[in-house]
Amino acid sequence: MTTSGRTAPHPTDAFELRFSSTPRGARLARRLASHRVHGWGHRYGSEVNDAVSLVVGELAANAVTHGLVPGRDALLRLSRARGGRLRVEVSDTRGERLPVASTGLSADEETGRGLVLVAALAEEWGVTAREGAPGKTVWAVLGTARV
Repeated sequence: MTTSGRTAPHPTDAFELRFSSTPRGARLARRLASHRVHGWGHRYGSEVNDAVSLVVGELAANAVTHGLVPGRDALLRLSRARGGRLRVEVSDTRGERLPVASTGLSADEETGRGLVLVAALAEEWGVTAREGAPGKTVWAVLGTARV
């Protein structure tokens, strides 16, 4: 899956943040994503804001845990698209480790549920190679017409 063919969003319809590949950097990405989505009209505590925060938190945590290359940052991109959809992209520099949504986890396993949550909240999600740089981008598209 690629992102080619998309039109560039208007500058106020996009947000980009380079964050350190640390747990603190992942928390910052989640908080600033929530702030941006709030600014787009999806208030703190709303279902849309909470869903975006959770997806960004999971993807950012995966990037700093599984995509870590020492000395390399991760990148968060948020964009608003026509039809009220929000696109979340988190890029890291480790392209050889592709994420997979695990199913059939036992109740006592402490990890492996993050992408299952992303898949449940997103209309679609996937992985693509980074354009012009080593690594991968994990993306998710969320609708904003939540009940």
